[in-house]
Amino acid sequence: MQVEIARLSNGLTVISDPMPQLETAALGVWVNCGARNETKPVMGVSHMLEHMAFKGTDSRSARDIAEEIEAVGAYLNAYTSREQTAFHVRTLKNDVPLGIDILGDILTHPTFEQGELERERQVVLQEIGQARDTPDDIVFDHLQSVVYPEQPMGWPILGVEETVSRFSREDLRTYMGANYRAGSMILVASGAVKHGDVVKLAEAKFASLTSGKANTPNPARYHGGDMRRSDELEQVHLTCAFPGVASNDPDFYTAQVYVTALGGGMSSRLFQEAREKRGLCYSIYAFSQSLADSGFIGIYTGTGEKEAAEVTAVIAGEMAGMASGASDKEIARAKAQMKSGLLMGLERPATRAEQIAAQMFTFDRVLSVEELLEKLDAVDTTSVRKFGERLMKTQQPSLAAIGPLSHVESYERFANRFGQGSGTGSARSAAE
Repeated sequence: MQVEIARLSNGLTVISDPMPQLETAALGVWVNCGARNETKPVMGVSHMLEHMAFKGTDSRSARDIAEEIEAVGAYLNAYTSREQTAFHVRTLKNDVPLGIDILGDILTHPTFEQGELERERQVVLQEIGQARDTPDDIVFDHLQSVVYPEQPMGWPILGVEETVSRFSREDLRTYMGANYRAGSMILVASGAVKHGDVVKLAEAKFASLTSGKANTPNPARYHGGDMRRSDELEQVHLTCAFPGVASNDPDFYTAQVYVTALGGGMSSRLFQEAREKRGLCYSIYAFSQSLADSGFIGIYTGTGEKEAAEVTAVIAGEMAGMASGASDKEIARAKAQMKSGLLMGLERPATRAEQIAAQMFTFDRVLSVEELLEKLDAVDTTSVRKFGERLMKTQQPSLAAIGPLSHVESYERFANRFGQGSGTGSARSAAE
């Protein structure tokens, strides 16, 4: 990546990532503010604000925004995460000025018109209902609440009916004023773009942003525990988690290699043992969620009611196996998967833009491809085993499950498979 970086007088960071061979561009504004910045009375306001940004500005109606962007064949969307909110456009190179114009308009001059708010409130309430009717989706909210109980990091991004039903225009304006500040926002343009043009457009369209940074959220604190919801479903949707690493932790890449080898593909331990060998499930995978100051290693599976009794033992057994016997071959395979994923992603301007924003929020700089590959190459089998041993010492793992739960082992039995040091004893108990 040959990126160029500028900072406007109000503090907005503007980054261009030219890909001259392309005819399209990916543009986005990332705000270093998400669900974890909320207070309980306005739980879900980050997500509601993301929706409402598209519902009209001082000069455009909601329909105007949709028609202008689609009249040139462009694509406009947004998302809210625990830590950031993103607004992005994919467009042809000649329409980059329009894309930046619309992004600037919705982020500096939203009207939050009352009628639009009432309609969008109903849309979000429907979205909450849909999520609750999707067990392999909502189970991750339950896991999050177990990992981070009684704190914003554990609250649902969508909010709950009680808070969403009472959002006012003033709530949105107050929250936006406190958090959508230039020093906590990054504009990234990747693809068929020129740096000077992007900076000039940004200066014109984002000049009215307030300087300063978003409110600093409270630290996230891993806790762990158990949450179960009995439901008449065909499958048990089961997730578990263990303390992980923050995004700037020296072990970040070790954690990524670990979860890839454990459950990141068809050759991974969990997939081979739980699905291919035992036929316990259709889907099983591991993942690492890293935040600015915390993180966790998670595992998900959807399994049958009777099979649920065995699958937690298999998870513990394969984690113990990673701690005591991760092989050079499987670690090399995991690293190859990650390298190919990284390099393939760099062929897509939208992926590049997102990676650039994430790196800037974490390191205040953009990491070169060579540096990223070096960090991956530095992970060896010994470091992955040590990371696995650390997970096996977890005294209070997290477990969340939805579905027919009669055969899911007790939390006490599951927790007893861990916290034993080297993992050898856990491997034996997992085989029982």
